[in-house]
Amino acid sequence: MSLIITDDCINCDVCEPECPNAAISQGEEIYVIDPNLCTQCVGHYDEPQCQQVCPVDCIPLDEAHPESQEQLMAKYRQITGKH
Repeated sequence: MSLIITDDCINCDVCEPECPNAAISQGEEIYVIDPNLCTQCVGHYDEPQCQQVCPVDCIPLDEAHPESQEQLMAKYRQITGKH
């Protein structure tokens, strides 16, 4: 599954630079995560980096975009071109 940023976001700017896939960007009111680019850091790190640095714990799994580890790895390979 990709991750999602909830309305609890305080726009602190710490999550965006941590994303290795550039999936996080400033939305109209809070930061947003592009589910087409989010791999939960699979292929890059053992844990989602945005969740690690978020001071308000507002980045849960996005239940609207379920994906298996294999699907996340396939997306990582597509995004990075690493096969």
